[in-house]
Amino acid sequence: MLFVLPVLVLLLAATTLLVLHRIRPNFKYPWFIALVGALLALAGVFLWKLDFPARFSLPAWQPVNVLRFTPTWAVDGASWTYSLALVTLAAAIILTSVARTEKVPTHWAGTLALTALGILCVSAGDPLTLIMVWTAMDLAELITMLRTTEGAVPTRSVVTAFSVRVVGTGLVIWADASSSTTLGAMSFERLAAHSGIYLILAAGLRLGVLPLHLPYQRENVVRRGFGTSLRLVSASASLILLARIPSSALDPAWTPYLLALTAIPALYAGWMWLRASDEITGRPFWIIGMAALAVASSLRANPAGSISWGLALILCGGMIFLYSSRHRSILWIPLLGLWGLSALPFSPSAGAWTSPDSASWLLLLLFLPAQALLLAGFFRHTSHPGEKSFESQERWTRIFYPAGLLLLAACTVLLGVWGWDGALQVGAWWASVPAFLIAMGLVYLSGRYLARSPGTVARWGDVIRLEPVYRAINAILRAFENLARLVTSTLEGDGGIFWSILLLILILSLFSARGGG
Repeated sequence: MLFVLPVLVLLLAATTLLVLHRIRPNFKYPWFIALVGALLALAGVFLWKLDFPARFSLPAWQPVNVLRFTPTWAVDGASWTYSLALVTLAAAIILTSVARTEKVPTHWAGTLALTALGILCVSAGDPLTLIMVWTAMDLAELITMLRTTEGAVPTRSVVTAFSVRVVGTGLVIWADASSSTTLGAMSFERLAAHSGIYLILAAGLRLGVLPLHLPYQRENVVRRGFGTSLRLVSASASLILLARIPSSALDPAWTPYLLALTAIPALYAGWMWLRASDEITGRPFWIIGMAALAVASSLRANPAGSISWGLALILCGGMIFLYSSRHRSILWIPLLGLWGLSALPFSPSAGAWTSPDSASWLLLLLFLPAQALLLAGFFRHTSHPGEKSFESQERWTRIFYPAGLLLLAACTVLLGVWGWDGALQVGAWWASVPAFLIAMGLVYLSGRYLARSPGTVARWGDVIRLEPVYRAINAILRAFENLARLVTSTLEGDGGIFWSILLLILILSLFSARGGG
């Protein structure tokens, strides 16, 4: 099957890098192996078009009565576009790494392995498969963050982020279980009419949108290379759920309230992205802001629109986060990201504002300023000085580094005109043009008024992010932790044997009383 080709290539290249780094730490060509693996995987994703659409399933698990459904992956418009964006991002990370100090083979291997997991996520053909790959990705991210995080507070935030994502996974299980009891099938196409709300909340929790939370405000992993891959691949794995929710599974009565609730993190994240000191500091807000726009499109019965915002999150975000060495001669490449994000005609986000739900047009006005803030912040961050000067790079570096950025820009242009349902669309130009003009006005005003009243903005940010709620939850968790520590110290003390015998007697008495009844 053509589906497994890019996944196998990525995993083979990642394994080869790790083995060579282990047995020959001074091996001279790890970058070349990583690049070849990424480019071959990119060619493999393009080959999907030869067998499109298609489905791939593992052999049936035995015994069949234990697990009726086997993991299945689907090659369709949504999975192809996301997979193409993810593999392009991986290739761009490796190409642009020549201009950074991130030249560790294990980081490249991690980028390739994460991309393979991302392809398996966005291609999941049923909720069971998506849950399984989600679990693998969440565990990989948890281990990575715990190994690179120091201190009690950052470690607790990592565990909190993992716990929130597990809750989101649980909501998908609940939605699927409720659909299975009514319709007897485990698939996205046959979800029950009341289960869409659970899937929206699951995606919102995993993306940090509903409710707004920022689990990784300070990241200790590699900032631009592997860190960009970790954040954007993880976001795409949750964004694909929005593209899989059928309109019949959404209750129209909940739509206005959820749209109004989603507008809050969209506006807040857009504002914080605009006023961030640099693009890496503002990366969590970029992801939340773009994810909020994707959630809004899904709520407006426009799953293709959610894919549009997801592609902009990956491709345009990759351009700005990998743009470390800067010069006027290559400034036009990341500025193409403005076009990809603008929702103007024939851009990949052109169909983002279209919707058959006429009742939600008024609420659309809440999201246009959020898009304008994200556009303005993108332009502002491209104009900042980079970490290094482009002229100071070696001659061969000045070829491969812009080639990596150009690869992302080329993928943005390609998906704007070809390859999926959202390509070659005029879209709602009457909405995108005002948003673009507002963004340009914000760029002009941001230089004068952006730094004013930072304390007020921070206080409102604590309220919007529901910090009191999370502090209360942490207090409850600490209380349980202290209780568990007290029980442990009691059982391990001098009277531990006495208390153990007493608990055993109580348990036996309960069982005997139940047996006698």
